[in-house]
Amino acid sequence: MTDLLETEIKIKYLKDSFERLLASKLNLTRVSAPLFVLEESGLNDNLNGVERAVSFDIKETGKIAEVVHSLAKWKRFALYEYGFKPQSGLYTDMNAIRRDEVCDNLHSLYVDQWDWEKVITREDRNEEYLKATVEKIYEALKECMNALQGHFGEKTTSLPDKITFVTTQQLEDMYPDLTPSERETAFVRKCGAMFLMQIGGRLKSGKKHDGRAPDYDDWALNGDIVLYYPVLDRAFEISSMGIRVDKESLVRQLELEGQTKRLSLPFHKALMEDKLPLTIGGGIGQSRLCMFLLGKRHIGEVQSSIWPDKMVSDCKEKGITLL
Repeated sequence: MTDLLETEIKIKYLKDSFERLLASKLNLTRVSAPLFVLEESGLNDNLNGVERAVSFDIKETGKIAEVVHSLAKWKRFALYEYGFKPQSGLYTDMNAIRRDEVCDNLHSLYVDQWDWEKVITREDRNEEYLKATVEKIYEALKECMNALQGHFGEKTTSLPDKITFVTTQQLEDMYPDLTPSERETAFVRKCGAMFLMQIGGRLKSGKKHDGRAPDYDDWALNGDIVLYYPVLDRAFEISSMGIRVDKESLVRQLELEGQTKRLSLPFHKALMEDKLPLTIGGGIGQSRLCMFLLGKRHIGEVQSSIWPDKMVSDCKEKGITLL
């Protein structure tokens, strides 16, 4: 068996295993999801607000469709349409094209992730519920790692027993002279796995740790699951997630970003009119997870994409086989 084929077999086993574990831990049902949405719907994820969506005109209607950046908003509509009840939710395979992404060992033009969303109650909109959900996802990750290593008889990576919770402000206080990415690596190198909370707003320095669209996560109740990856000696994000905005946090965050005009879009109107459920949700990178658990040096070893010519030649020189 070739190394390429063996890798593909492991990827399939890993994805199947984690998907089952995630659905069980969070009480999720798999659903179908769109590859593109209408530009006018306001359903596309705006990410940091500067990334260009891949778009095309529809011959039959003349309308413009956009390839999704993620399904953060669409999932909330789907929970309403399907009639999910509190403490239950959905997950789906999300595929996207990030045309403005700078390609490196961890970043690709092609994005594949498990997008999930779950209905919660008003009482669940707190930090304790957020942390409990993170711990369930981390349990699924560890169990998947153990299953993979047990099935194939090799240990390619390891994880600490517990995940550590820290805020972006705490990181800035600890490492004021480092960049946000350097802070993440410095901290997670010590603890092995962290949930970095409260991403999107400005810190005491007046700067943001990282950008977040103002109309899906509540910036006070969100975060990233970040692991330490010794293969590359760096912080390794596998998931962005959070409790979603309610009416109050939506308006507050849109005002902070000067984007209140979005309140006229269908998604935002539905939220302001209490037509959408309160939810928690996120995305978990499929290729990222495979790369981490299989101990690969480049994300192109676990996904097929397009890379700059120099990167392809550099990988070849280093014995890295891109799919």
